[in-house]
Amino acid sequence: MSGILEGKRVLITGVLLESSIAFHAAKQAQEQGAEIILTAFPRPTLTERIAKKLPKPTKVIELDVTNDEHLARLADVVGEELGGLDGVVHSIGFAPADALGGNFLNTPFESVATAMHVSAYSLKSLTMACLPLMQNGGSVVGLTFDAQFAWPQYDWMGPAKAALEATSRYVARDLGKQNIRCNLISAGPLASMAAKSIPGFSDLAAVWDNRSPLEWDLKDPEPAGKGIVALLSDWFPKTTGEIIHVDGGLHAIGA
Repeated sequence: MSGILEGKRVLITGVLLESSIAFHAAKQAQEQGAEIILTAFPRPTLTERIAKKLPKPTKVIELDVTNDEHLARLADVVGEELGGLDGVVHSIGFAPADALGGNFLNTPFESVATAMHVSAYSLKSLTMACLPLMQNGGSVVGLTFDAQFAWPQYDWMGPAKAALEATSRYVARDLGKQNIRCNLISAGPLASMAAKSIPGFSDLAAVWDNRSPLEWDLKDPEPAGKGIVALLSDWFPKTTGEIIHVDGGLHAIGA
């Protein structure tokens, strides 16, 4: 029995640890038949080490999404390895320390600009860098944390995620004619490396214990990974500009 990504070629960013959503997306993508390539920054060796825990060997290439030279050569490097692409996973987010943890009103614009560039604008940059390889269309999937609300301690990553969500809609609008879909997974909080960089993360996570209709496990990135794989597949052929919540249903609960 073939998997839902049989024959697909997918570029996946953000594999840092086994606890990364991107790691589980990569693992399940391979299990579902995809051929994948990973990107990493700033330490490709870290990703290479984690990649050895995937079902099949995969190449890791260095990619700083804020570096125009890295983006310009990406299509050539990936093209040599895979020949083309059918999917791209954007699992990239960063905000300087002074943009998080209750410092919202005092964060300088330089730090805000960094958060926006890395976390939101890079969705467009990465997609356009990969576009020459997606001649037959494809699926771009990013990761957000519900930007409808102001979350404790999350500060400028909130507006950055709001910008990411808007960027996804515009990418969906402008690339639809080329049969390229762009969607986001809005995952609940997970005990990942990204989470550990947020001061007071436990306060955020506690909200899920009290309000999520489905039991939420902070240590289980697999549901979000499965959501990514589903959107990469052909099972959502006419879905684009969408945000799929994989959060135990909390987004639907008012109080």
